[in-house]
Amino acid sequence: MRRLARVCSVLLVSMQLLCCAFASAQIRNYDSIIAAGAIKVAVYQDFPPYSFQVDGKACGVDVDLATALAKALGVRLELMWAPPGEKLDDDLRDLIWRGNQLRGQQLADLMMRVPYDKDYAQKRNDVGELENDHVVMFGPYQTERWQVAFDRRRLDAVPSVAVFDKHPIGVEIDSVPSFYLTSIFNAQFAGSTHHFPSVQGAFAAMHAGKVDAVMAMRGEVDWQLHQAHDDQWSLAENAYPSMGRQTWEIGMAVHESNRQLAYAVEEALETLIREGQVQRIYAAYGMRYDVPDMYQ
Repeated sequence: MRRLARVCSVLLVSMQLLCCAFASAQIRNYDSIIAAGAIKVAVYQDFPPYSFQVDGKACGVDVDLATALAKALGVRLELMWAPPGEKLDDDLRDLIWRGNQLRGQQLADLMMRVPYDKDYAQKRNDVGELENDHVVMFGPYQTERWQVAFDRRRLDAVPSVAVFDKHPIGVEIDSVPSFYLTSIFNAQFAGSTHHFPSVQGAFAAMHAGKVDAVMAMRGEVDWQLHQAHDDQWSLAENAYPSMGRQTWEIGMAVHESNRQLAYAVEEALETLIREGQVQRIYAAYGMRYDVPDMYQ
């Protein structure tokens, strides 16, 4: 009995500590953010050209846009560098509404690079409950799509994906391009699809002549071509049959109780888009910019 009592006591203390930890994850409302003079914005770490560091300096279009939004709100920017989880749902939970014990339950006020997608926002679990009901996803600021880049020294053109039956192509492991190219047309291109730990690695392989092309998100491809300064690297204009959605919009997220912050950020974003500042941010990284449908 004494041993059982001791075990129960330990369990009770552990549960109390856990509750305290979750309670420490405070959600700041808009007035609190303005009063504090700073906004905490979550960005993904090591994710060029969107958010990364060079010699300790924060860079990337998401970082620069977050800086501009903070300035428009009249507050300073505090970045929260976040490693990507296995699923976006995990990231939203850890960064926006519940917190993560490894970070001391610290929450971001705003998260960048969240799909602006009605179907995803309305996704329900097995019992019919909204999976992301604690989160508001808003403010589309970028239109993203899939893109192939190729080396004209080894490939004349890419009229269709059929050329990859004979020409090796590089993709990031466990990415949509990886699953796509290794499965379509009865896995016809599986043998010529080469996998790399990152998009940068795939482009390094193309530079070394190990692959003739690379498929990735357009923003990543634009950035790699901008960095390479190789006039023999070119952009393909082919389509991707049987791929499903090939274009999507990227936005932001806040806690569902913080809609006032979302309204203020969205108003500031629209001004930045219409004044051309967002386009200039993207151009500085060699990236094309399509204005999201909401602002056209």
